[in-house]
Amino acid sequence: MSHSTDPYEDDLDDLPSPRPVHYAEQSLLGALLLDPHRLSDIRVLEAEQFSHHAHGALFRAMRTVPLPDPETHRSDPAWLNAVLDAARPHAPGLTAPYLHTLVQVCPWPQHAPTYARMIQSDHARRTLLMHAQRLAQTATDATLPNRAVATLTQADSLAQFLDTLAGQFAPHPGSLPRTVLPTQPTARGSEEALDEERLLLATATAQPAALKDMRWLQPDDFTQPLHATVWQCLTSLVHRAEPVDPVTVLWEAQHRGLLADDLAAGDLMALVSTPVGSADYWGERILQRALLTTACDVATRIATYAEDPANTTHQLITGSRRALADLTALRTRWQRSTAPTPPTTPRAPRRPAVSRAGPPPRATTARAFR
Repeated sequence: MSHSTDPYEDDLDDLPSPRPVHYAEQSLLGALLLDPHRLSDIRVLEAEQFSHHAHGALFRAMRTVPLPDPETHRSDPAWLNAVLDAARPHAPGLTAPYLHTLVQVCPWPQHAPTYARMIQSDHARRTLLMHAQRLAQTATDATLPNRAVATLTQADSLAQFLDTLAGQFAPHPGSLPRTVLPTQPTARGSEEALDEERLLLATATAQPAALKDMRWLQPDDFTQPLHATVWQCLTSLVHRAEPVDPVTVLWEAQHRGLLADDLAAGDLMALVSTPVGSADYWGERILQRALLTTACDVATRIATYAEDPANTTHQLITGSRRALADLTALRTRWQRSTAPTPPTTPRAPRRPAVSRAGPPPRATTARAFR
């Protein structure tokens, strides 16, 4: 049976093809085993940032065991044995031969800080992917009592993580990701979404005054292009202070080219002729659905960036922030739609007018008439 002579291969790694960070971790640990005093050069690295559990346990043990005397360490393996004993309870698979393998694969202890940055970068990629997956899961979890609020909270967590990364990695020019994003298929809205849009259009036609306070709803929030255009017809009529009813909406739709072979005038009038409830309610429902859909799209976009190993940490930060900007714009409109209407401040009662004709005359006394 033939055995591999590659010193980077070990029995701990069960992956058929180790990723580059695996070799960076081995090289860093080998450098520190050769020169333990270089631990002071990589204080920002944490054991949890290693992708391999055994590597993280070994690194943690190195920080736990007191550093040896440099001269003694060259000929005495006592520190290596102490580190191995400290790490084995957390990683039983570690062996003395593996430590010697780590030493063999890294003849450049002075490169330890570079290896540490590689490990940090890969950990940042994995953590960003985790945040993106959580955002997508939250946005699609129908069991949450307030899914929109929970989704925005998760988006805040992701944004905060990006701010932390930006503080750890210096900015770099030209940091846009080059990852080709998958083409999103044009999906037809669910029946529930379509029903809500129909109800909004009919209710808004019957309650056109409500549209003046619904500027937070945009045509892009609709899942059906036809509904988006009808919404534009309604807002245009209100903006021009013209009468709004099914007939005027039909006339406005004709000028926008909606009356084609597959849409008859009667069908359009029927669409806007059955109001239910309030326009605000249906508008908030549509905007919330658009918010959750955008959050899923943003999460998919960021996850695609994070899964591409060609992207640097700088590119991941820049690309993810730009993706979140799309959600932030929609979030602002969502907050406007759900903000409580401020109460009308009652006018203060007027104070009685003060006469400017001078002070009142003094009261006369009985003595004055004597």
